[in-house]
Amino acid sequence: MGDISTEARMLHTMIRVKDLESSIDFYTRLLGMKLLSQTDYEGGKFTLAFVGYGDSTANTVIELTHNWDQDTAYDLGNGFGHIAIGVPDIYGTCKQLEAEGVNMPRPPGPMMHGTTVIAFVDDPDGYKIELIEES
Repeated sequence: MGDISTEARMLHTMIRVKDLESSIDFYTRLLGMKLLSQTDYEGGKFTLAFVGYGDSTANTVIELTHNWDQDTAYDLGNGFGHIAIGVPDIYGTCKQLEAEGVNMPRPPGPMMHGTTVIAFVDDPDGYKIELIEES
């Protein structure tokens, strides 16, 4: 066995979603990811959908887990922070998201104690997505 730091890589982050179609729309149409795969598991009554900016063999992706019998919103807890996505034009991106009715608890602007321009938006389940301007 070799050094884990040279052989390991991040594969995905899994989040549970109540409305799979709304979540897929948010991550693909609004944030520009691609739906990489979607599989129903009838025996377990759940669907897994993977979304990302590139194939999972070379990129970290998001696994959206939809449990078919989940009728109420998930308790997001207070341990999870956010998913961060780099964007080239944060003000334009936020304007488009705002026009789509996306909740934006923190509009774009320089971060406190720094100069990096960031914003926070909520996905359909209330998970925080940090947008970071990258030029």
